[in-house]
Amino acid sequence: MPNVWIGFNSDDRQRYWWRNGLVMLALAGVIVAMSLTVHESGKWWWVLGFGVFSVVVFFSSVNSIYGRVLLTARGLEFRTFVSRRVIPWSEVAGIETRRRVIRSGIWCDLRVVRVRGRSLAVPGTITNRMMDAELERKQAAIQEHLSLAVRG
Repeated sequence: MPNVWIGFNSDDRQRYWWRNGLVMLALAGVIVAMSLTVHESGKWWWVLGFGVFSVVVFFSSVNSIYGRVLLTARGLEFRTFVSRRVIPWSEVAGIETRRRVIRSGIWCDLRVVRVRGRSLAVPGTITNRMMDAELERKQAAIQEHLSLAVRG
């Protein structure tokens, strides 16, 4: 079976970049408002702390936008900006869809359930669309590779 990449397509990547940009704009507005209203020297650490938090949020979202998984005969190769990791098929117990309900709607993503250890989120699979055909296609590809690895 040929290797298959799991990740966001260019349209989804662009959509998440817009969301990321709006969130960063809002966080920058909060930082500017905080810096203009803080007059005591001891309160500047709040502004600095919120700035560091904003940078972490930014890099986390960029990491999830560009993270991908390569399905090979050996296993799943997770590739993100900050890490590279291989999970052999022998360590995979299954693939599940996780649904989280928050104020803005229902968000779904795929998780690799391991035999031992905690489950891992599959990069490039988060969506807030109901009945997302792309998410189902990604899950089917992973399930197909898993079933072939178990049989072979």
